[in-house]
Amino acid sequence: MNVEPQKQAGRESRFQGLAVSPGIAIGPVHVHRAGAVTVVQRAIAAEDLDAEKQRFLDALERARLQLEKIRAKASRLHGVAGEELSFLLEAHCQMLSSRRLSDGVLQRISGARINAEAAVESEVGSISASFAEMDDPYLKARGRDIEDVGQRVLRALSRVSLRGFEGLASGSIVVAEEITPADAALMDPRQIAGFACTLGGIEGHTAIMARSLGLPAVLGVAGFLEACRPGNTIVVDGSSGCVVVNPSPETLGSYQDIQAALAEETAVLARLRDLPAVTRDSHRILLQANLDLPRDAGEAIVAGAEGVGLLRTEFMFMNREDLPSEDEQAEVLSDVVRAMAGRPITMRTLDVGGEKLVSGLDVDQAAGANPALGLRAIRLSLKQPELLEAQFAAMLRAGALGPVRILLPMICSIGEVRAARACLEQVAERLSQEGVAIADPLPPLGVMIEVPGAALAADSLARESDFFAIGTNDLIMYTLAIDRGEERVAHLYDPLHAAVLRLIHFAVEAALRHDKPVSVCGEMAGDPRYTALFVGLGVRELSMHAKALPRVKDQIRRMNSAAAANLVMESVIRSDSRDVARLLDVFNAMAGNS
Repeated sequence: MNVEPQKQAGRESRFQGLAVSPGIAIGPVHVHRAGAVTVVQRAIAAEDLDAEKQRFLDALERARLQLEKIRAKASRLHGVAGEELSFLLEAHCQMLSSRRLSDGVLQRISGARINAEAAVESEVGSISASFAEMDDPYLKARGRDIEDVGQRVLRALSRVSLRGFEGLASGSIVVAEEITPADAALMDPRQIAGFACTLGGIEGHTAIMARSLGLPAVLGVAGFLEACRPGNTIVVDGSSGCVVVNPSPETLGSYQDIQAALAEETAVLARLRDLPAVTRDSHRILLQANLDLPRDAGEAIVAGAEGVGLLRTEFMFMNREDLPSEDEQAEVLSDVVRAMAGRPITMRTLDVGGEKLVSGLDVDQAAGANPALGLRAIRLSLKQPELLEAQFAAMLRAGALGPVRILLPMICSIGEVRAARACLEQVAERLSQEGVAIADPLPPLGVMIEVPGAALAADSLARESDFFAIGTNDLIMYTLAIDRGEERVAHLYDPLHAAVLRLIHFAVEAALRHDKPVSVCGEMAGDPRYTALFVGLGVRELSMHAKALPRVKDQIRRMNSAAAANLVMESVIRSDSRDVARLLDVFNAMAGNS
């Protein structure tokens, strides 16, 4: 795309940040300001306190309705972006409904006789401070969430609109101090070419969404906003992390050449759609797609997915006050099976709890000192057997129409697998007695390897389960005690950490020893940089967002699996992830030149 400089307000300025989403974006600057509210405390007369309280409650409801609108837009996002944002907005809605927040604000209005804005600011500050004092990184990060919720309520009180992205010139580049996941929900990739901001980390929610939306993005760019003026031309290089404000004609031409080369590469990759993912020494890799919503099935097929390696079922439970019935779930899942037209589908049972909250459950999913380690995923399903029974029944009914597998999240012990299998068999017997058509034979029952305990117990789990799916996102988080959405520690989130690689190696070897299929379905699976590691380990199934399929397939077709196995042998004995990264980059460069 040829872009002429819009407003050459100064000399070229270059800034370096974190490359979080690849690609080159060139376009006019749009400076995004979130509309933070400045609060002035006022005294409220005794006779006006009831009216002030009602004003706060009305604002709380307006804030909730705003979130519902954003959640509706989020439901149209594909892949990890939609999942991450849906869970985050669900958590924000839970915070808005929290009695601690509303009761605390109302008490401050009455007790201190102050205006609602001042009461909200004070109460949110108190709650946020209590989170900041906690040692756990996950809980510290929730303090930032409550601050975001507080700003939303303050805007509703003060009638300050959240500035969106309507009316931008086509191909605009959004620059800001921070782009939150809620901001990203308002972005239209057909209108916005990319974005850059001062804050953010490589593995945060915003970075994940940028990759899923296919928007070039650079985060953590210190000092660049001072050089930006609305309408200035800016280049965002999401592959190198470079941001260029007011590029010279030579720089602009150079980046336009790179853009053209990337467009040509994309066209070449598209031609791989119907070719198999086979290494140069004839090892076949099954490439599948992760789905968040049924409508994603079409995109997966167009991208050349050979099946669904992970169907997240949480979408059926989100944005509603009740729980979906067995019939409703069966209908939705059957539609996915029909859409995939005989391609295999791996359906994961409900994975909620911690930051992933669902209304309608009669337990407090966020209770406890550390919700991320509490009642969630399979633990929650086994605690509420009627919940699991309805899901199993729906999956069995959908399985009568095509090949399905059932995946259990956050498994830690063989006892959990046995309990789930007993439940599945009881449900199958009930449906058979009722004359309902179900999968025959029963679908394979697999476990997600996403906590260190499961990886270390992989041998025993392989004896009790039918397949493994390694969820690298949570495995890295739990192994390193890192919340990738927490900026202060996100740089420690390291997929190549020796402990992570050894746990993956241990789990894969256990599966292969017991002749059980093993797949990888986390973010690492969709990053071609890591493909050689999985192929070298012996993994023959990878599942990812549909957009990632062509590049991973291209990488597989360039490599030799025997050489990849030698790479793994070298990598797992290294203690420094930087050494592993160098080995990997050299291997990939050689494969690319072969």
